[in-house]
Amino acid sequence: MGNYAVKKVIDFCYGHRLLDYDGKCRYLHGHNGQLEIEIDTGTLDALGMVIDFGEIREIAKGWVDEHLDHKMLLHRDDPIVKVLQEWDQPLYLMEGNPTAENISKLIFRQLRAMGLHISRVSLWETPTGCAMYSED
Repeated sequence: MGNYAVKKVIDFCYGHRLLDYDGKCRYLHGHNGQLEIEIDTGTLDALGMVIDFGEIREIAKGWVDEHLDHKMLLHRDDPIVKVLQEWDQPLYLMEGNPTAENISKLIFRQLRAMGLHISRVSLWETPTGCAMYSED
């Protein structure tokens, strides 16, 4: 029996910094991220599709645009959060460090909770560096 898969790519911009990190990423900086959303299945729907690409875009890009795009993704305990909130800067606060690994896990779990049967999320933080998250 074969397996079918589709992949949708979504671009978004975000900033972040890593707490307790001994390197350049401890400073506020930004990325032009590229998100790859993969969905696989053993069967196709009545139209011969895994899922309509428009449905993936609507759900995934909609959530990413609303919550992550052009926002600072920061650890909830980052001391700079208070200052940025005072200046009304757009933030998304995370429980852990906003690493590419943790961001890909966040997106995976959020989109799964919204009904997309995702098999893997890949986040390209740079053109040569990617973090992936999957379950099962």
